[in-house]
Amino acid sequence: MTDEISNKKFSGKVAVVTGAANGIGEQYARRLSAEGAALVLADIAREAGEAVAASIVESGGRAIFHQLDITDEQACLAMARRAEAEFGRIDYLVNNAAIFAGMKTVPLMSVDMDYFRRFLDVNLTGALIVTRAVAPIIAASGGGAIVNQSSTAAYGISGSGGYYGISKLALNGLTMALASELGPQGIRVNSLAPGATETAALGQALSEDMKATLIQSLAIKRLATPDDQADALLFLLSDQASFITGQVLCVDGGRTRRL
Repeated sequence: MTDEISNKKFSGKVAVVTGAANGIGEQYARRLSAEGAALVLADIAREAGEAVAASIVESGGRAIFHQLDITDEQACLAMARRAEAEFGRIDYLVNNAAIFAGMKTVPLMSVDMDYFRRFLDVNLTGALIVTRAVAPIIAASGGGAIVNQSSTAAYGISGSGGYYGISKLALNGLTMALASELGPQGIRVNSLAPGATETAALGQALSEDMKATLIQSLAIKRLATPDDQADALLFLLSDQASFITGQVLCVDGGRTRRL
């Protein structure tokens, strides 16, 4: 192993990233790879996910793609077994997969209940299902960290599409509960809550005028980038955050201000 590789922050570590085929999740995977981690990219979008994995391998990293529906318990267990078989361990889990791009914006009083249940199945329950599949391997590997992808929408729940914020607020609760339950096994669990981040999904959700209005509400007058979120992720996974668990880190330019 060269000094260049051995000096990387996550050299010898293995990370599972769900929802890694595009957007913020893709950047999470690329940045983890750049710091030496081997990657399991789990996403329902096969073609895009395979392309990201191939790109990481072509750049000298280690990555495999596994097509996954995070609401399927047996499929998540199979993914975890494959990750362990391929790389021998799992150290980190990033529960990033969620419904956001193309999300319906319908009032809670009229949203189709099957859609509402599916929304919570993916954005909340899916994170628990993947955690249950992966956490025993993290513990057996000597402990590690889990980061759940929340959102500052959890603190600004309103009207149409409010179920997105509700799902993320519930995810924060799941984070706190899992932090208590998994801490004795050497596993830290935190939430990362992005604010508005410049991605294709945000472009579908907000017009340019809406973006401009949003930017004016921020203390830092710009949208976040995927790298802003990845910087925070790498911190939460790293040993620099070794005494941090059960927390929600908002990366939103100061939009969320709380005592």
